Amino acid sequence: MSEIYFYHLTRTPLEATLPDLLEKCRARGWNVAVRGQDVKRLEWLDNHLWQGAQTAFLPHGLAGGEQDALQPVLLTQSCDNVNNAAIVMAIDGAEIDAGEVASYQRICVLFDGNDPAALEHARGQWKQLTDAGCAAVYWAQEESGWVKKVSKNKE
Repeated sequence: MSEIYFYHLTRTPLEATLPDLLEKCRARGWNVAVRGQDVKRLEWLDNHLWQGAQTAFLPHGLAGGEQDALQPVLLTQSCDNVNNAAIVMAIDGAEIDAGEVASYQRICVLFDGNDPAALEHARGQWKQLTDAGCAAVYWAQEESGWVKKVSKNKE
């Protein structure tokens, strides 16, 4: 069964956390769709990922190009699974529909725990998705690293 991982960012910003998560997904051979709401933010993130550490090249693309289907990591606003992603990473309040969860191996919702609006939105997503029967795990960023705090609807 697919799971939704909620990542409560409190110690590092998205741009520092996302590359590490993407690298872990790619190490497992998974294609990833990074779903955002704002094209300017996705363009900024695209540039940021290209500027990353030279030892950790992370091939990716911004949706809208001829090679979208071939991208191992696709930054997109769309819910269409153009690059045959096994994982969706929803950022900046991008929506996840309960009906799409089973189509992926995992869905990750990353949210800024220092932003009250982002925190409230993530709480609403948790409630909506778990009320629909989706399995979800809540991870909190602590000094020692990621700590699993709670899970719901897991078998």
